[in-house]
Amino acid sequence: MSEKLTILIAAGASGAVVALAEPATIRLLRRVSAMDTPNSRSSHTVPTPRGGGAPIAAGLVIAALLIRGPAAIAFAIAVAAFSVIGFADDLSGLSVRRRLALQCAASLAAGAALVSHLSLPLAGRAAAAVVIALWVAAFVNVFNFMDGVNGISAAHAVIGGAVFGCLGVWRRDVFLAAGGAAVAAGALAFLPWNAIRARVFLGDAGSYGLGAALAVLAAWAVIRGIPVEAALGPVALYLADTGWTLQRRIRSGERWLEAHRTHVYQQWCDAGCSHLRVAASTSAGTLLLCMLGAASLTGQTAIRVAADVVAIAVLAAYLRSPALLRRTTARLERA
Repeated sequence: MSEKLTILIAAGASGAVVALAEPATIRLLRRVSAMDTPNSRSSHTVPTPRGGGAPIAAGLVIAALLIRGPAAIAFAIAVAAFSVIGFADDLSGLSVRRRLALQCAASLAAGAALVSHLSLPLAGRAAAAVVIALWVAAFVNVFNFMDGVNGISAAHAVIGGAVFGCLGVWRRDVFLAAGGAAVAAGALAFLPWNAIRARVFLGDAGSYGLGAALAVLAAWAVIRGIPVEAALGPVALYLADTGWTLQRRIRSGERWLEAHRTHVYQQWCDAGCSHLRVAASTSAGTLLLCMLGAASLTGQTAIRVAADVVAIAVLAAYLRSPALLRRTTARLERA
């Protein structure tokens, strides 16, 4: 198949699976009582089915089988394994220890598959597989932590998939182009079910699957020589929010493994921002970071450094935004 045809078929298959399977998936989730009941940490108020991201994972695995090649195999392994782990957690819950053990096994398998064809000594491939495994496991959990309001993670997956797809076209890498297009198409097909008024949540099945997909695409982009800034643009905001929140909770002596709602985007919700506004604003931030990351593709050092500085400033402003919101609210209340 030609490169363009492969991209179109992979994207079409991924989107079609989600569009056709989502209604039946929602009915099934209701039947088995896989419901997300609101609590004090929730951003929703009505019991909603969780696990609706399973069709996205299925569509991505099918797309990977159509793309073929070592990278596509690693992609399929990561998405399938993490989605199964997540779906099991959606249905019956897994202990933290068991969940982490399964995640480590899945990420090691994906890392080994991704580096299997590289021209490196055995020790070098083993080290690379471990590094990639740590990255995949870490980002899957980051993506899961950030999936807390309607549409936010599906929208970010659309952006991330589209950006990786464009990077693949630029680099003339069929897997990166087709894999990115498949992620974007699957997430886009899911958005109508989750944005504005959510009829179903991604659940861990969806957030784990999409997180694994984006992590593998980012790792492959770096392996293929794409500058780190361009590869991390689609995931930078999620990484910054989670990393900042984690260090703050550790420094304040909180039990950082316990569930909470102190991420930056959650504080926006608590300040009165709607789910739609939060999802749209964070997506706009990610788009901006992707464009700044793309400056690294120019080969011009001065442009690259300037874009990096602006990107750091954008992330700093995002992380400081809850404090600014609180000050603005307090000023309005005094007025």
